[in-house]
Amino acid sequence: MEPTSKPNSTVSAKVTRIFNIALMVVIAAILLSSAVWISRWLEEARILSKIVERLSADSRIAEVLVTKSEYDELAQKVETTIKFLEYDAAGNPLPAKYFTFRGNVIQFQSLVVRFEDKWVKKGDKLRGRSAYLFLKAFVLNGPETQEFEITPAREIPAGYKVPQVNSEFENKLWENFWDYALNPNARKAEGIKNVQIEAPGSIFVPGTIYTLRIEHDGGIRIDSQPLPEIVKGEHL
Repeated sequence: MEPTSKPNSTVSAKVTRIFNIALMVVIAAILLSSAVWISRWLEEARILSKIVERLSADSRIAEVLVTKSEYDELAQKVETTIKFLEYDAAGNPLPAKYFTFRGNVIQFQSLVVRFEDKWVKKGDKLRGRSAYLFLKAFVLNGPETQEFEITPAREIPAGYKVPQVNSEFENKLWENFWDYALNPNARKAEGIKNVQIEAPGSIFVPGTIYTLRIEHDGGIRIDSQPLPEIVKGEHL
């Protein structure tokens, strides 16, 4: 009697099925692992993007417009009147201030507190961006130097005030400014990287809007752009 091949065929079929199932399980595991890895990678990329955004972001804190510019023949100087409009933490305008200078190279003295990058990365409510306090606007001219007070020292700066947040931290920040500036241990305890006085300035001329911005991980800078054509020559 000739041996039958059916048992071998059955075994072979079972092995094939088991192999196929095992292969599908392996493929499914690889696909699942890849999906998890891709999802994690995308989430990490999104978080990194947000961190970079926070570190490189800035906020408008004030705008300046020249409202009058006349040349004084006797003094041989330009007399410049500016409108200084500061904005609060929510982007709302505060009452405007007007200053008149003999000259048009104007600077804004400010106290600036930079916080550690980890707080900026997290977008912390109180330490998620550099803090600032405008002290005065001034024009340097030897004995004829002019200066106008913007914010009295040791007060919470209106532009920095965070709405609906306990102001104890802010009070402490400005009351202890010089301690933070000179004492590294005090800075470290509050998550402060650096504190200093800055005085950004520019030549201020009519027909231009000057925007002062605070960089979330840096200091104050001044950007400028021409007035829109539609408002030029108009007395609004």
